[in-house]
Amino acid sequence: MPSLVLASTSPRRLELLARIGVVPARIAAPDVDEDPLKDELPRPYALRIATAKAHAVERGPGEVILAGDTTIAAGRRILGKPADEADLRRMLGLLSGRRHHCLSAVCVIDATGKARTRISDTIVAFKPLSGAEIDAYVASGEGLGKAGGYAIQGRAEAWVRFLSGSHSGVVGLPLFETRALLTTAGVAIA
Repeated sequence: MPSLVLASTSPRRLELLARIGVVPARIAAPDVDEDPLKDELPRPYALRIATAKAHAVERGPGEVILAGDTTIAAGRRILGKPADEADLRRMLGLLSGRRHHCLSAVCVIDATGKARTRISDTIVAFKPLSGAEIDAYVASGEGLGKAGGYAIQGRAEAWVRFLSGSHSGVVGLPLFETRALLTTAGVAIA
């Protein structure tokens, strides 16, 4: 039975894996430049970053690498992690009252070195946000360090008026796709 290496230090990804009974044998932090390429579209970007993260971690004998990337897309725009509070306000303003896509890509490199990817595309719609709601959210600090500037598993969940797709994908790891890839790679799922 291969052992799993999680190529992420995200506590959310670790918690999500636990929901399907998977505990990684080790955790490794991938060092990857996450800047989008010129004119890169959100879906290819998310798949490229997840794949790069998986390949950035050394795989030992009998190990399977799991990496993911969550990208928020407002139209063709990639909303990464906000650089500061002003950037967070800008992102929340873009998402206010409209639908956006949360693309959650997963890459698994099996024990033979073969990489496989899957992507979850979830449509999320926020209610129109008031200036006071945006101010309070920015002050909470919750959106800093999060793709698109929000955490659906936190305060921002109260803004979601519509969601079609994978809730776990918006949190950070689409469990349906992840389970399928891990099963194919021979990782035991409880």
